Amino acid sequence: MSQTALIERAEKVFVGGSNGEFRLPPEANLVVTHGDGAMIYDASGREYVDFLLGSGPMILGHGHPEVVTAVTRQVARGTTFMALNEPAIRLAERVVDASPCGEKVRLVITGSESIQFALRAARAFTGRDRCLRFEGGWHGVSDSALHGARTLDPGDYPDTLPDGGGIPRNWSADMLAAPFNDVGRATEIVERHHGELAAIVIEPLQRCILPRPGFFEAMRALCDRHGIVLIFDEIVTGFRMAWGGAQERYGVTADLAAYGKTISGGYPLAAMCGRSDVMDVMNGWRPADDPKRVIASGTFNGYPVGAVAGLATLDVLERPGTYKRLFAMGDRVTREITAMGERLSVPLLVGGEGPVLQVLFTSEKEIVDYGSMFRADKQKAYVFGVEMIKRGLFVSPYEKIYLSLVHTDGHVDRLLETAEEVLRDVIAKMD
Repeated sequence: MSQTALIERAEKVFVGGSNGEFRLPPEANLVVTHGDGAMIYDASGREYVDFLLGSGPMILGHGHPEVVTAVTRQVARGTTFMALNEPAIRLAERVVDASPCGEKVRLVITGSESIQFALRAARAFTGRDRCLRFEGGWHGVSDSALHGARTLDPGDYPDTLPDGGGIPRNWSADMLAAPFNDVGRATEIVERHHGELAAIVIEPLQRCILPRPGFFEAMRALCDRHGIVLIFDEIVTGFRMAWGGAQERYGVTADLAAYGKTISGGYPLAAMCGRSDVMDVMNGWRPADDPKRVIASGTFNGYPVGAVAGLATLDVLERPGTYKRLFAMGDRVTREITAMGERLSVPLLVGGEGPVLQVLFTSEKEIVDYGSMFRADKQKAYVFGVEMIKRGLFVSPYEKIYLSLVHTDGHVDRLLETAEEVLRDVIAKMD
């Protein structure tokens, strides 16, 4: 069936013609048929170099032979059991061993669940209801997390509002916000509300914003001083920025950390881990009337197919040279696209680092928080992404570029050549 016919069918059955927030305009829309390594293919037979990677999970690319072998073997043995199974135990051990805060773990299915349960655990452990997050950070789609993530009027600290319809407005009272990287503002809010705060939750690489030196250390000190649980949302950064994730790379240990994407090899699976005493609120042997007993269950928790895919992925990531290779590619992309902007007189910055990058069209010298990111030109970023897709580079318009271990120097060459073409022939002419 033709790609056009498939898109028409999708329009009839999917709300808005897509199955979520990721959507493309007609001139760039496509239906993926399969992937192979760094490439994906659409229903018209066209190929694309994939720099979206399923929004991050495919760090080994599509159809990696070690992942395929592990999954095929496990499917023949059984897909899910609602019981302990060896792959889940082995994956839990790997996560605990690698995570600087790892003592106990709970495997779940989605990153949204892992953060939701982490916040719930912090509230139960401390007996407090409120949490502090950093405006613009992304912590999944649970009702408790969608306050202050996508505000259209940034800067009204510490107040937040629901980020979409159907989310109880009164829940915003328990989710406070501060600007990322602003130690003074965060300290002021914590000192005023510390008796009510259960957790400070941080996306360590906030979208593409790097932490300033001393920021995480200051948040760690505030949590220690006031008995607040420090949560690192490592869904993106875990096993991607370093073997020990953002905690290892930035040198600060959280109390709880959430992991996803890289630990599942492209299959649904996520985890939260951390201090034994905090994690123990999820102990199913606690009495039902224990006010600290947290329900953090799910039909597919410990999903063995996802676990073996994750184990195979971690086996590859643990090999020598992995992170040196990922950061070398990222540094090259950052350096060369930055130079293109200067050469073509297109104001831009490349945010992020290593294998997670984002091109922002802005005249600001530095992106330090959501406010400075919000002021970037979203229309140019959107056009840049759509034009890249039209030229065979699969990216998410106005979102992150992900790099993988199967991207070659040739793939990066093509990314850079195409980026320069789009910047020169399209973006430079928009003003």
